[in-house]
Amino acid sequence: MKTGILFDLDGTLLNTLEDLLDATNYALKVCGFPPRTLAQLRQAVGNGAANQLRRSLPEGTPEEMVQRVLSIYKPYYTAHCQIKTQAYPGIPQALAALQRDYPIAIVSNKPDAAVKALCAQYFPGVYALGETPDCPRKPAPDMVLRALRAIGADNGIYVGDSEVDVVTARNAGLPCVSVLWGFRDREDMEAVGGSCFCSSPDQLPQVIQEVVHGQ
Repeated sequence: MKTGILFDLDGTLLNTLEDLLDATNYALKVCGFPPRTLAQLRQAVGNGAANQLRRSLPEGTPEEMVQRVLSIYKPYYTAHCQIKTQAYPGIPQALAALQRDYPIAIVSNKPDAAVKALCAQYFPGVYALGETPDCPRKPAPDMVLRALRAIGADNGIYVGDSEVDVVTARNAGLPCVSVLWGFRDREDMEAVGGSCFCSSPDQLPQVIQEVVHGQ
């Protein structure tokens, strides 16, 4: 049995929040809506670009307007997703250590074009999958299962920073390692059943090894 390690992207491997905020506020401004703060956006991300914008727009905004804002946001973000974004300190070293023992993949609810652009820059050669029309986004298990097949793994561990990731792992029948340096608090993940936590990237290889050997 080959075990794969699958990672969320935003808040897990990369701190993308400022670029996400800039793109969100650009699209909101074009459409005549007030900007959001970093704290507000932190709570809006994690379940796809459309839901991120729904949570950033005034309550009751018609769906047609949500789609208009989304149509402005997506190309802007894809073109500006690498300005302020950075890998969390220690993440490149943690991935390099894990790749010696496991196939790895990245699965994100952000648009596929942005996922591939970011991963080509920060994690070249790693299989990366973003939201596409033919594959339901997380917390549906489809993206995770597709990634497992793509990297030739029979089972896996999912690593993420949000309640969506905990539920995604459960839906895919995988254990979840929840990281504490991302966009959500420990309490958010515990509320949906999160129970395995990692507090810093340098601890990630050891925590994952413990989960693998405990399966």
